[in-house]
Amino acid sequence: MAAVVRTKKIQIDRLVLGPFSTNSYVVTCRETAESLVVDAPGDIGNIVTALRDTHSRYILITHGHMDHISGLVDLKKALSRPVAAHPGDAEALPLDPDILLGDGDLFPLGAIQLQVLHTHGHTPGSVCLLTDNYLIAGDTLFPGGPGHTRSPDDFQLIIQSLTRRIFPLPDDTQVYPGHGDATVLGKEKEAFRAFSARVHKPDLCGDVVWESS
Repeated sequence: MAAVVRTKKIQIDRLVLGPFSTNSYVVTCRETAESLVVDAPGDIGNIVTALRDTHSRYILITHGHMDHISGLVDLKKALSRPVAAHPGDAEALPLDPDILLGDGDLFPLGAIQLQVLHTHGHTPGSVCLLTDNYLIAGDTLFPGGPGHTRSPDDFQLIIQSLTRRIFPLPDDTQVYPGHGDATVLGKEKEAFRAFSARVHKPDLCGDVVWESS
């Protein structure tokens, strides 16, 4: 576990878990010690340990792919906390979510709050979570490109999600993806502008890289 953010208000810890090295995040309000978990990739003992000195409140799911939810049933049993997910991915979960997330919802956590941004594309119910200038992006945005898409239509959807919901955020927004290291939003905006200036095949989708696709 590594603290990627630690201020007077908030702490965000990253845990790299499961066979796909999936990032799970623990967000903690430092004033009240209330916390929540973002995604449940497995290795739930590590998540429970990370929550030991906090008052856990929720389990938030960024999307319903197995590498992000394989430990969800066991984690809910261990914590007895409500699970929150977007209705677009609810059927992909191994249990019914207790809370349905909508675009723009504000999710309170002690003295801080997280805003839900619905970012359709990687999956129908993908969400990102914004608090201050920290964005937990799930598999919507990575350093150097968007999340994987299975069709040209899905690729257009993820581009719309990025341009309408994510890229309007300030350039200094720190982006914490579902796999790998963090990035800075201004860098991704600049790379996307260069990508958008080039002509692309109409069937573009899959693992797109801003610089080379």
